[in-house]
Amino acid sequence: MSATIIDGKAYAAGLRSRIAGAVQALAGQGVTPGLAVVIVGEDPASQLYVKNKARQTVEIGMRSFEHTLPASTGEAELLDLVARLNADPAVDGILVQLPLPKQIDAQKVIEAIDPAKDVDGFHPINAGRLMTGVPGLVSCTPLGCLLLAQSVRRDLAGLNAVVVGRSNIVGKPMAHLLIAQSCTVTVAHSRTKDLADVCRSADLLVAAVGRPEMVRGDWVKPGAIVIDVGINRVPNPAAGEGKTKVVGDVAYAEAARVASAITPVPGGVGPMTIACLLRNTLEAACLRRGLTMPAVDFAASAG
Repeated sequence: MSATIIDGKAYAAGLRSRIAGAVQALAGQGVTPGLAVVIVGEDPASQLYVKNKARQTVEIGMRSFEHTLPASTGEAELLDLVARLNADPAVDGILVQLPLPKQIDAQKVIEAIDPAKDVDGFHPINAGRLMTGVPGLVSCTPLGCLLLAQSVRRDLAGLNAVVVGRSNIVGKPMAHLLIAQSCTVTVAHSRTKDLADVCRSADLLVAAVGRPEMVRGDWVKPGAIVIDVGINRVPNPAAGEGKTKVVGDVAYAEAARVASAITPVPGGVGPMTIACLLRNTLEAACLRRGLTMPAVDFAASAG
């Protein structure tokens, strides 16, 4: 393998350390950012994810407010909790863990969150700000992808970028982030004609389509930067009957022979999502109080 491995775990650790320093600087002004996380139901994966968020929030000196509701919770009850968190001055960021039970309209909940506290970056106002180039809170996973790409090439201007995937959570905001970096951006998806050829045109390829190892090595332009957002659990019979493993949307071993740099799965984009959530909470805390963000180089490399 010739590609540089982009270590998202190490980068995220460095990012959290820099955020912790900024939180400490804010503490000197009497400000402690607070993040509220709401989970509805008892999905084990979501429970673990929320637990990790809470732990990392406290580790960097922020306040963590956790709200666990039963799966039977009604939409009105959840909206009432969101309204209370919107009004709580100790809460700077609100995250409602998705997916939600079928009786709750997730979009209605997202739109009920105060855009100034929408640290997930999903509210239509924040999505619109990103699209129009106005500062706002940015979806965490795409922001993490951008920072990882910049960790190997600080200036992305002029690159041909292809984003495979058009979701509101990753694909669309990723495209707008790259446009803001002066990339020439193509948004492709599973129904794109000649998708392999489109991918081969990319100097920067972001795969966020949700299909295991769909992007093959011969889809990658030699020397391209590859950011793999996919997290797919697939059978792993070599490890024993019923065993599984996690793979990305890119055939990693194949692509790593061609790319100049690539994110692994796991250990690439995944760890960046929580780190960027904490970064957004810090930004929200400053914006809500009219404070200047502490001087932190969020795009610094892991080292």
